Amino acid sequence: MRLRALLENDALGLRLLGGEDELDRTVRGVMTTDLTDPGRYLSGGELVLTGLAWRHGPADSEPFVRILVAAGVAALAVGDAELSGVPEDLVSACARHRLPLLAVDESVAFATVTEYVVRQVSGERAGDLAAVVDRHRRMMTSGPAGGGPDVVLDLLGTDLDLRAWVLSPTGRIVAGRGEALPAEVCARLAAEHLTAVRAGRRAPYRVTVDGEPYSLFPVREGHPPRESGDARGARLSDWLLAVSADAGDWPGERLDLLHGVTQLIAVERDRRDAARTVRRRLAQEVLELVQAGAAPAEIAARLRVAAPVLLPGLGAAPHWQVVVARVEWDEAGGPGNGSGDGTGGTGGEATQALLEELLVDPRAGGAEPADRIAVAHTGEEAVALVPLPAVSAEHDGSESGLLADTLLDAVREPLTAGLDGDGRLTLGVSAPVHSAEGLRGALEEARHARRVAAARQGRVCAAGHHELASHVLLLPFVPDDVRRAFTARLLDPLRTYDRRHRAELIPTLEAFLDCDGSWTRCATRLHLHVNTLRYRVGRIEQLTGRDLSRLEDKLDFFLALRMS
Repeated sequence: MRLRALLENDALGLRLLGGEDELDRTVRGVMTTDLTDPGRYLSGGELVLTGLAWRHGPADSEPFVRILVAAGVAALAVGDAELSGVPEDLVSACARHRLPLLAVDESVAFATVTEYVVRQVSGERAGDLAAVVDRHRRMMTSGPAGGGPDVVLDLLGTDLDLRAWVLSPTGRIVAGRGEALPAEVCARLAAEHLTAVRAGRRAPYRVTVDGEPYSLFPVREGHPPRESGDARGARLSDWLLAVSADAGDWPGERLDLLHGVTQLIAVERDRRDAARTVRRRLAQEVLELVQAGAAPAEIAARLRVAAPVLLPGLGAAPHWQVVVARVEWDEAGGPGNGSGDGTGGTGGEATQALLEELLVDPRAGGAEPADRIAVAHTGEEAVALVPLPAVSAEHDGSESGLLADTLLDAVREPLTAGLDGDGRLTLGVSAPVHSAEGLRGALEEARHARRVAAARQGRVCAAGHHELASHVLLLPFVPDDVRRAFTARLLDPLRTYDRRHRAELIPTLEAFLDCDGSWTRCATRLHLHVNTLRYRVGRIEQLTGRDLSRLEDKLDFFLALRMS
C-alpha cells in the first residue's frame, strides 16, 4: 500500500509533519519499537511506530533516523502523548534524511494502526492469500470466543498446508492443534530461536531437529513498553512461531503472510499479558508492604484480597512460597564463572515476564492463563508470590510446593542458549510459609538462596531453602584464592600420584567418604578386596600427612573435594 493511503484514512488520526514528496513510498509492513537501534529487526518498507522512549535528549534523534534510513523503512510515525508534541530535533533529522514523519493522535492506539496496515498489506497479495489473512484477522480480533491463536494455526494448516505451533522461549507450547510436538523438540526449537536472536540473524530462522526442517518466526509485542529497556532481557520472554517447513525457497508473498500472522498472534500475547495486570498489581502491593516492614495484620488483609484472584477454589488462607529471580548481563561477555552476581542487570520488568513464564502451570497449555501466580519486580530482580493449597496439619510443608531444580530442569537448554556468552539467570526459592508473619522471612530466604545460586558455575542456576542449612551455603562464598590453596594442599599430591602411577586414589577417597568410612561398603562399591582398599587409603594418608580415621581430616577432604 502507498504511504499517502494511510494519511487519507481519517480513522487512523495520522498527521504529516514532513516528507510531502515521499508519499508514494510503498508500505510493506509495520513495526512498533522503542529500541535505540532497531536495525536488526528491519527488512525494509516498514512503517515504524515509536513512543520515543529511546530519546533521552536532542542528540539521540540523528542516529536513530540514520538507522531507519539505512534499513530502508517507508516512514516514521510518532506517538506524542507522553511528550505533548514531536521534538523539533526529530523533525529536523527526518527532513535532512528525507524520511517521512507522521504524528499519531493520542486517541489512536498503535495496535489500531498496526492492524490496519497488516490487513491492507496482506489484502494486496494474491487472492487466496488475501482470503486467508482476512479470515485470520477476523478470528484474532473477535476476542476469546474467536479461538485465539489456535484458530490461526488451524487456518494455516487447512489453507496453506502448514503445521505450526506458537512456543514460549522456554519451549512450552502456547498454541497448536493436531499433532503435538515432543517436549524435547520444543526445547530444541526454543534454544535454536534464542541462539539466532542473540546472534542477530534475520528471520525466519531455518533449523533442522531430528531430521525435520523447521522455520522459526519471532512474535514481537505491539506496544512500546515491551520493547523499551534492555532488548536482551525481552528476548527471553517473547514467543515464537514454529512452522514445520523449510522457508528457504518460499516466495516473498508467503513470507510476508507469515510475518503478518506473527503480528496478529502478538495481539493475543498482549491480551494475555493484560489478564495478568491484576495479579501483578496485587503482588506489587504485597511486596511493598513486606519490604516496608508492615504489620502482619495489614499484609494478611491484602492477602485475603489476593487469594480469590490467585487461588480460586482453594480457600482464602493458602500457604505461600516466594521465588526471587534475576537476569544479569556482563558487558565483557563473561558471567557464569561462579564469581557472583555479574556486572550488569537487566530491567526488573523483563525478568518479571521471564519468571511468569517459568512459573506458568504446564497444565494450562495454550488455554487462558491459569498459572495462579503473581510476580512483582523491584530494582533488577523479580519476586513471585506463589500460592499453594494449605497442607494438612501433620505436614510442615517442607516437601510441598516448588523445588528450585525442578523449576529449571525443562528450560535449562533454551535459556542457556539465550544467555550463552553474555548473561545468566539465577533463582532462589523459599520454603512454604503458613501466614503473613512468615512472608518477610521467606523473601529474605529466597534472596539468600538466589545469592547462593549466583555463586555457582553455569548460565542458569537455582538454589532452594533446604540448601541454606548445609555446607552448600558456605562453600560458594569462599574466595577463589582460598579455595585453590586449600584444595591444592590436600588433593594435588594425590592427583600427581594418580597421573604418574595410573592409580585411582582420588576416586577411592571420594567413595570412602561417601560410604561414611565403612571399609566393607566402600570395597564392595569399588569391587576391591578390603586389603587393597586399606593399602590405597594408607597411601592417601602417607602422601597428605592426614589420618582418615579422624573426623577433622575426613571433613577437610570432604570440603576439598566439594570445592575442587
